[in-house]
Amino acid sequence: MSTPSTAPQAVIVDAVRTPVGKRGGALCDHHPVDLMATTLAHLVERTGVDAEQLDDAIIGVGRQVDEQTGNVARNAVLGAGLPVSLPATTIDRQCGSGQQAAQFAAQAVRAGDYRFALAGGVESMSRVDMGPLFNPTGPQGEWYGHRALARFDGDLPSQGRSIELVVKEYGFTREEMDAFAIRSHHRAAAATEAGRFTHDLVPLTGLTKDGAEVPLTADEGIRPSVDPAKVASLTPVFAADGAVTAANSSQISDGAAALLIADRDAAESAGLRPRARIVSSVAAAADPVLQFTAILPASHLALAKAGLTIGDIDVVEVNEAFAPVPLLFQREFGIEDEILNVNGGSIAIGHPIGSTGARLLTGLVSELERRDARYGLLTICEGGGMANATIIERL
Repeated sequence: MSTPSTAPQAVIVDAVRTPVGKRGGALCDHHPVDLMATTLAHLVERTGVDAEQLDDAIIGVGRQVDEQTGNVARNAVLGAGLPVSLPATTIDRQCGSGQQAAQFAAQAVRAGDYRFALAGGVESMSRVDMGPLFNPTGPQGEWYGHRALARFDGDLPSQGRSIELVVKEYGFTREEMDAFAIRSHHRAAAATEAGRFTHDLVPLTGLTKDGAEVPLTADEGIRPSVDPAKVASLTPVFAADGAVTAANSSQISDGAAALLIADRDAAESAGLRPRARIVSSVAAAADPVLQFTAILPASHLALAKAGLTIGDIDVVEVNEAFAPVPLLFQREFGIEDEILNVNGGSIAIGHPIGSTGARLLTGLVSELERRDARYGLLTICEGGGMANATIIERL
């Protein structure tokens, strides 16, 4: 009887992202396909991977309408000047689309189907209709159809209504949510000032308010100085008696990010040096009415699959869709502030939904290297009550 071969290890060879632009800001003139194409081209050039060896490109887009329809991934591959023989597909796991793209690529590598794959995500929230995603009061009825709505008494709420339900269910206060939001800006500003994002960024130009073209070298949404009194004075967005405001929510933004995922042996044989190994990756789902709680079972499952405990994790990234989401994770796992969203998050930087998962993976790899640490965990809540969780190990 032959001895079974060891399954391939899926690794992150490199990862990059664009600076994140504010809605209607510096990146609003960039077509989302072009934004993704520029990011892919930069990644391939920077890694030196032989583009003819790429097996696929998997790109996440959260709102596939208008300019973000028609298979953004394939069009971006063509726009990047990559071989016309390279296939590509566009996926939608809502806010976790970019993370799911990386997980699908890693799964294909571990299965032996791919040796090299591009993964990432893009969203131009300046240029496409975000539709019912930001309907503050009504159900997302046009998405669900009659049968799913009937199962939940005709009301599957918008994300705004859902997050207010989470706030009440778990007893979060406006004060702790606002404090977390302010911390996000302070940490993102400090990281920018220290140059922690510089190595990750794709060189881009953007437009000023006057229409002048300038180099874009930092995320637009970060506010180094935040007035706590002004934050406290803001009116709740989703309910008159609510606690969720524009300040303690993620920003509507534009951006793209990409990773080169590979079979470790193939990468090293090609002279490439992987930066991290994907240890475990999962998707989970929970209550679609609350929507935001699936990060908990997803993270527990990712830890179990990796054979790790939360105490083994050196850096945690929980997407800041709204402040209660990372606070919920912190309450569940009892982690210290010092390892949670250490360089700020989507409240300060912005949340171009299709790209955020790939952006956060990019930053997680860099932060593990900066700290000379070993394990990082990323989890993202997603529309419909889903979540992804990924654990990586620095190499």
